[in-house]
Amino acid sequence: MQAGPPPATVRPTTPPRPAEFSPTAALKDVHFDFDRSDIRPADARILDGNAIWLRANPGAQVLVEGHADERGTNEYNLALGDRRAKATLSYLIGHGVQASRFATVSYGEEHPACTAHEEGCWGKNRRAHFLVKER
Repeated sequence: MQAGPPPATVRPTTPPRPAEFSPTAALKDVHFDFDRSDIRPADARILDGNAIWLRANPGAQVLVEGHADERGTNEYNLALGDRRAKATLSYLIGHGVQASRFATVSYGEEHPACTAHEEGCWGKNRRAHFLVKER
């Protein structure tokens, strides 16, 4: 019996190195409702401003970090953070920013912006955060 062609090799893209990126005041975080990854109207306005800045700064490479609050399992929160980062990325691409300029990463609950165990703090942790590096 003759073997068919070898299966195609899928090469993963090089993962981003967060240490190469730094925060910028020009790009504002967006926040999410509990257990959601859809963009809220107020956050769409923030992303509109981010898209304007990104189109005006075409040399900026962007790492979009997805985050979750502490409720839920680590696995679930990593997946939720990923959906949040990708929803944010999709919005920006839909508003004229090149997809090739982006990378995403999910930290789930591992990098909280706030550590108190209450709703006001959890709301700050449910976010997409932006880091930038120049090409």
